[in-house]
Formats: sequence, structure tokens, C-alpha cells
Amino acid sequence: MKVAVIGAGGRVGSNAAFALQCSGVVSEIVCLDVNQAMAEGEALDLLHGAPLCGDQVIRAGTYADCADMDCIVITAGLRRKPDESRLDLINRNVSLFKTILGEIKNAGLKRDAIVLVVSNPVDILTQLAVEFLGLPAQQVLGLGTVLDTSRFNALIAESLGVAPTQVNALILGEHGDSMLPVWSSASIAGLPLAKFKNVTPSWQNQIFERTKKSGAEVISRKGGAGWAVGTSIRAVVDAIALDRKCIMPVSSLVDGPYGIRGVCISVPTIVGRCGVVKHVELELWPKEMSALQASAAALKNTRAGIK
Repeated sequence: MKVAVIGAGGRVGSNAAFALQCSGVVSEIVCLDVNQAMAEGEALDLLHGAPLCGDQVIRAGTYADCADMDCIVITAGLRRKPDESRLDLINRNVSLFKTILGEIKNAGLKRDAIVLVVSNPVDILTQLAVEFLGLPAQQVLGLGTVLDTSRFNALIAESLGVAPTQVNALILGEHGDSMLPVWSSASIAGLPLAKFKNVTPSWQNQIFERTKKSGAEVISRKGGAGWAVGTSIRAVVDAIALDRKCIMPVSSLVDGPYGIRGVCISVPTIVGRCGVVKHVELELWPKEMSALQASAAALKNTRAGIK
């Protein structure tokens, strides 16, 4: 699989390219950036490590290269300030994002190309990509709450002293302020999380609140997230490249499940080579269902205000 990373000169894009190189699944990584010298520098740096990672083609490119790509990862965008919500980024990022979409569309896309949106606010921008690019909706995904879910599981594991890979708990909804934790199906090694000692309502609130504020915490400490989001991007791209049929909380156009219609939002989704294979409709607690639908309504209202 050939993958283009747009915004590869930035922290998120460069970390994504590095994670993709380390996984060794994709055959080619093309680095694009508005700063061509930066894209060339990142590609060269990655190329220097190729003998130790794998035999991938790694190079800098331009939008014209998108015509030959199997997957296009869009990470370009302005950074969120510590006290700024992701939705506050809308007016600052929509204009830039539309320019990027125009360049991609003008280059021409393969009929089965997958577009993965990472730039924030990711749900809104994913919907813009669905509307603008003319691809089947299942071929346009947003990173959604994949990173939030990873943070959530990592914090649960750290608190309870268990292996992070054995924690299975989801964050759904908006990648932002209205996200919600799904405690009803949370488990560790297949065992119900609720049965573990110290798992109380107070503990749950504490873990979720820290998860929700994790992005701002990282921004305040080091200027912006990079490694974890790069790994999250790699997980989604690998699932596509290998047709893994993984269930992941990516953002995509939902039209029916959970009573949600016409909005891009994160729900449990089977991800494979065609992008969105299927949305999985779980039985949620009533308060979880209400929170998910409220998150969808908030995103729909926001989208309605964007021209």
C-alpha cells in the first residue's frame, strides 16, 4: 500500500510517517508539506533509517502524487492552544482544509483510495471531506476517538496496574468536549471492568476527566501531541492495508445506527481495505445512548453553521 502524509513537516505528520515506517506494513511513504524543504528533510531523515526498518520507498512529493496513492493521511492544520477546544479551531482550519481538499481532488484519486483525516476539528473536517471529494462515504474516515480511546485504556491500565494491551474500553462521540466513555462494555482480559477492586463511580469520573483533558495536558507540557497520535494513525492505516476488519472508533458518516443520521462521528466501526466495512451497533446504557446522540446533535449544529 502506498501512503501519502500531508503535513509531514509538522509534529503529527512526521510522527505518523515514522510510525508507519516502523510498522513495515506499507510499501511506500510520500511526505507532503507546504514547506517543501521540510518535507524533503523529513523524508531524508526517514530514508537514513530504512536499512534498519524495512525496504519501503520513502520520498518527498507533491499533490500530484496523490493520484497514485492508496491512502492519503491529512494531518496539516493549525495547532490547538492549551485553553482552546477542538471546535474552536473550526474557523481557523476550515479554509486551509478546503484548499488541501481542492489540491487532492485536482490531482485525481484512485477509485479505491482511502482518505484518513487527522486534522482538527476532525469530525467536522471529515464531513467536509465526504461532501467535497466525491468518494463513496465509506472511503473517507477520520481518526475520531481512536487516540482518546488509547489514552483512556492507558490511564485505566496505569491506575489498576495491568497490561495496557489487555484493557478494552471505548470513547465514542466527538473527538472533543462532548466525547463519552462507554463503561457498560469495558473489560480487562475479557473480565468486566466493573468487577475489579477500586473501580467506583468516583474513580471512573477521575479517569474519564483526565482522558478528556489529556490533549491539553500534553500541549501545556511539550507543545503538542505526537507519538501517541502517530501510533493511532499507524493502527488505522495498518487495519486498512491488511484488511484486518478491526473494530475501531474512527469517525465516519453515520446514517441510522444509534438513531444518528447525516453526521460524521465516532461509533464502533469495522475497518478494512475498503475503509468503513460496517458500523457496529452495541447495546448501550440509556445514559450512554443519550450522551452519544447529544454529541451527534452538537456536531450537526456546528456543521450547519459552516459554509
